[in-house]
Amino acid sequence: MSRRTPRPRRSTGTGPAAPRITAESPCPCGLPAAYADCCGRLHAGGNALTCEALMRSRYSAFVVQDAAYLLRTWHPDTRPPAVDFDPGMRWSGLEILETTEGSPFHTTGTVTFRAHYTDAGRPDSLHEKSRFVRQEGDWVYAAAVFVE
Repeated sequence: MSRRTPRPRRSTGTGPAAPRITAESPCPCGLPAAYADCCGRLHAGGNALTCEALMRSRYSAFVVQDAAYLLRTWHPDTRPPAVDFDPGMRWSGLEILETTEGSPFHTTGTVTFRAHYTDAGRPDSLHEKSRFVRQEGDWVYAAAVFVE
């Protein structure tokens, strides 16, 4: 996912408040685990073992608005100076559609996904194929291969 600042399109409304995610909350990435045991441990400094795990944790970082994690897991060649969270956007679900390579034994990988959200109360989704690479041994987001 590649929300950079500045965004070309801004929401016209603020929408409802984002749900508060606690350590015990279900993880926003959709896996059957508590946030603290899933993506929360990566946000706290852990490393993703696969590019799919990194994709899920980056989606969750958008949900909880963890800009530091998003920037830390973005390849330095494509990393923006900041992440802009649109106050009218609420992420509501993640579907992993396909993963290629990206295991602990690979150096590159892709994850095709659909991330659902509402923008100023209107439902929509982002369909993207993200490319990941190893940077100093850790998975990082490199770029979107295509966006619908």
